[in-house]
Amino acid sequence: MTTTTPQAVPTTTALRRPVQLPPQWSGIPLTVVMPTYNEAENLPGMAERLMALDLPGLRLLVVDDNSPDGTGEVAERLAERYNEPDRTRISVLHRTAKDGLGRAYAAGMDQAVADGAQYVLQMDADGSHPVEYVPQMLGTALSTGAGFVVGSRYVCGGRLAEEWGLHRRLLSRWANAYVSTVLRTGLRDVTAGFCMWRADAVTEMKLSEVRSNGYSFQVELKYQAVRAGYTGVEVPIHFEERQIGASKMTLGVQVESAILPWRLRLDSSRARRG
Repeated sequence: MTTTTPQAVPTTTALRRPVQLPPQWSGIPLTVVMPTYNEAENLPGMAERLMALDLPGLRLLVVDDNSPDGTGEVAERLAERYNEPDRTRISVLHRTAKDGLGRAYAAGMDQAVADGAQYVLQMDADGSHPVEYVPQMLGTALSTGAGFVVGSRYVCGGRLAEEWGLHRRLLSRWANAYVSTVLRTGLRDVTAGFCMWRADAVTEMKLSEVRSNGYSFQVELKYQAVRAGYTGVEVPIHFEERQIGASKMTLGVQVESAILPWRLRLDSSRARRG
């Protein structure tokens, strides 16, 4: 069963100050999985902001798809800078080629759980997912016992980037409404990519068997989690616009995203009949 539970809505200024968690929560092993492809300019700033959080249990796992701009090498230098003799703060998973966002996340999330993470956070490297919300999402996961927590643009208090024009805003809202109508997950922001997962949910999802490869991976993962009985909680975020570089959204990714909800519904119907 999925519940959509928006948190109390603080002011924008308050949202910019990370929530302070009690020591027994801040030290929980949490791995941020961050896929990268040509993000050499964005990655250092993201790493610096994550490392500055008062979360001793936080680690960053960069999953790089052999970026031609040297992102993998940048990630290795960041690991050298931040890692301590008795504490790994940043690690890098190098893949041999660009193989899609979904497969990069699947590889990284499985690796994070294998390395001992109790919670795994999906996070983009382009700055669209504000770092300041990470403690709030962890605190929400721990206080509610939810299987996953969604950083949501479409619950009360959530906002889209101010730079987005009317057409892009309407398209994003339509896409969420379309997917939600077909799949009935109970989530307002089912396409969101800023999601925190409990380790047992990651294991249950069997990510190597997830067929979606692009951004639709986010939809398939949430749908499968809901069907498996995991509760999802949404917290409002202010989604930011990418500051450097270009979006990886292609026509092929958009087509896959449009077809996916119906394919998932068909698979579910076949499973019930079987």
